[in-house]
Parts: sequence; C-alpha cells; structure tokens
Amino acid sequence: MELTALLLSRLQFAFTVSFHIIFPSFTIGLAAWLTVLEALHLATGRPAYRVVFEFWLKIFGVAFGLGVVSGIVMAFEFGTNWSELSRMSGPIQGPLLSYEAFTAFALEASFFGVLLFGRQRVAPWFYLFSTAMVALGTTLSAFWIMVNNSWMQVPVGYTLENGFFVPTDWAKIIFNRVVWARFPHMLLASYLTGAFCVAATGAWYLLRRKFAPEGRIMLGMGLYLAAVLVPLQIFFGHLNGDYIHDYQPAKFAAVEGRWHDEKPASEVVIAIPDPVTESNKYAVTVPILGSLIGSMSFDSKEIGLTDFPPRDRPPVVIPFFAFRVIVGCGLVMLAIAWIGSYSSARRRIEKNRPLLWLTFLSFPLPFIAILTGWFTAEVGRQPWAIYGLLRTADAVTPFLTTRAAMISLVVFCAVYVFIFAFGILYIYRLLRDGPIGRPPPLASIPDRPMSVIDGHVDAAVDATAPHRATEHLPAGE
Repeated sequence: MELTALLLSRLQFAFTVSFHIIFPSFTIGLAAWLTVLEALHLATGRPAYRVVFEFWLKIFGVAFGLGVVSGIVMAFEFGTNWSELSRMSGPIQGPLLSYEAFTAFALEASFFGVLLFGRQRVAPWFYLFSTAMVALGTTLSAFWIMVNNSWMQVPVGYTLENGFFVPTDWAKIIFNRVVWARFPHMLLASYLTGAFCVAATGAWYLLRRKFAPEGRIMLGMGLYLAAVLVPLQIFFGHLNGDYIHDYQPAKFAAVEGRWHDEKPASEVVIAIPDPVTESNKYAVTVPILGSLIGSMSFDSKEIGLTDFPPRDRPPVVIPFFAFRVIVGCGLVMLAIAWIGSYSSARRRIEKNRPLLWLTFLSFPLPFIAILTGWFTAEVGRQPWAIYGLLRTADAVTPFLTTRAAMISLVVFCAVYVFIFAFGILYIYRLLRDGPIGRPPPLASIPDRPMSVIDGHVDAAVDATAPHRATEHLPAGE
C-alpha cells in the first residue's frame, strides 16, 4: 500500500480520535454517576456516598483534562489536513461545533471549578446542582458531536451553493431521526463504560480485601446499572443498524459480509471476507436470519456489495470484524451484568471469586466496543467524507505533501503516547491507593435506615467513619 498524504491524514485522524474518545466516553458516564452519588449523599447523609464521590471525582478530573487536551488537536487537523472538508461544510459544521462551545463547554467551565474547589464554599444543594450541570455539559458535548457526525453520515437540510453546503433547515439537521438513534447509542455506551469501570474497581478492591465497604458500593451500583443499560444499548444498536440498512446500503452489506444479492438472505456469523474473489472463506451462516435482521421479514431481498461499483464500496474486512467484536463485547457484558447483579442481590458475590475476577477483567470491554463501533461507522462510510456528496480523497487539504503528513503523524503519536501514558499511570495510582480519606456525615441530616442500593454496606462504613475521617486530614483540620 502506497503511503500518500491522504492515507497518512486518515491514519492521523484515526489515531487522535481513537485516543480522544476513550476519555469522553469514560467521563460522560462518570459525571452522571457522580451526580447520583451526590444526590444519595444529600438524601441519606451517609458518609459512604461522600467517600466514593470524592474518590471518583479525582479520577474524573484527570480524565476530563486528558479528554479536553486530546480533543483540541482534532480541531486543528480539520484545517491542516482536511481544509476542503472544512471549507465546503463549514456553514453547517462550524455552527454545530460552536453550539457545543456555547452550551457544553460553557456549563463545564462554569461549574467544574465548583466541583473541585467549592465543596466548603457553597451550599450542599448548589454543589449538587453544579455536579448535575457538569454532567449535563458532558452530555450536550456528546449531543452536538453526534449531530455533526450524523449529518456527515446522512446529510439532510442543506443545499449546495457555489461549492458550499449551506443549511436550509436546522430542524432537519438537529432532529434528524438518525441523530436520535445514534446519540442515545453513544450516551448509553458512555454510561456503560462508567458502570463497568466502577464495578471492576469495586471487584478489584474486594479481591485485594481492601476498601471493602466502598468496593461493595462500587460493585453493586455498577453491576445494577449495567444490567439495565445493556439491553437498552442492544435495542438502540438495532436502531442504528436500521438507519445503516436504509441510508447506507453499501456499509450494511460490508458489515454483513454479503457480496451478492440474496432472497431470503442468510446471516454470516463469522467468516474471512476475500475482496479479491468477492466471497467469504470458512463462512458460518444462519439461513433467513439476514432478512429478519435487515428488514424484519422472512423473505426480503438483501443487496450485496457487487451491486455497487468497486470505487463506491467501503473496505470490508474492518467493518465486518469490528461489528462482530461489538456484538461479542455486548453479550459478554450482558452476561456479567445479569449474573453479577443476581449474585450481588443474593449477597453471594464476595464469595464468588471467579465472578469477581470476570467483573474486574471486564473493564476494557466497553472501551473496545466503543472503538470498534467508531471503526465500523467511519471505515464503513468510506469512500465518502460526507456520504454520497464529498469523497474523502477530495476532502483532504490540497498540496499537502506526504512528508508533511508523515512528520505530523509521527509527532502526534510520540506526544500522545508520552503525555497520556503519564495520565493513565496517574489514574492507575489513584485507583491503587483507593478512597483513603473519609469525610464526616452531614450534620444537618439525621441518620436513616440502610438504603436499598448499598444494602448492608453503610453499617460497615459508618462504624469506621470517625477514625478514617481524621486519619488523613492535615493538621488543624
């Protein structure tokens, strides 16, 4: 494969966006969970929730900073590597990204400082409000990014004037039904990422026999949340498949590994696609299931890749295997969440060390699913930057040299690996050290019976609270 400025620019953007998406997908879910923890702390007055909140707030702060830094780089890449895309779609993409700054960034910047430094300076209700505003800001950021990307996937509400894509109907762009399949799918993916990271951390503490009260809260809340969200995520994943089937048939055929028209269509469970022979090797198929998945029919005709000219076909291998990785991760997460939740509800999970190990080792699964989901969406969209309207080859910056693209790619890779290795190492150290501080309960809220969510955990937490609340405080506090 010849190294060209186009290929290197694609690799560079794929590298930076893959690094970036790890952190927002984690912090979006974590911000929402922090809001729940703070609300439970205010409602019950139990110190357990406060301890877990303060612990995860430190991790959230580091991950949030890494996400901001890695996201800024991509804005520059639109100018340095993809200036034609920026020029032609600027009347639409520019305002959408501005809306993100005016809403999401404004909320995050306004209230994030309160989260970090305002606990003792504002009323408890305002601190909860600030936490919710940061969570809302992260959600709005995801929303505007998904609106922008969804317009590139399925362009609507525009007209082409003098080489520019000009908006004619913002309501169609923002409320496109594709957005309302893709945005909840991404939001749920972020919530699941936070849930599994929290549950895995709790399982890790229980396996190490450290921070047991906090570990039980993390494990129980993470598994219960995941048990509810995974089925919802599967449903919205199906809705995403519907939009691909209706609007991007070539991508759908590549994901399915279907080379030729079939009626009824079988479903390729696993195979090795061969673009040279336009066939699948060692295929395992299920008859009729392809029609049922594609059109909710037992006898529908499903089109294959050979219906499209070779220059209009996406690469097959990456979206084909990436999609199957997504499905595999989803099924494993569903099994762990349901079995773990049942075992946790029966108060048997601490004795089930194999299940604790499975839960601990599950934390990469949502990250893998998110990355392969983006690979499926973006590689499957090729050869289009704006689907059906602007080819990726025509979106790259004119006169960008291979040498310049190679240098920037190498520099980005080196800087990202250097900086983010330290960031991830610092997060690991925070996780390893655990929630060592313990603040006192709210004096204004009377003690209440144990909550349904944390079960018997509060009793153990409350018993150790006076000692651990003062053990790690600086002198004079």
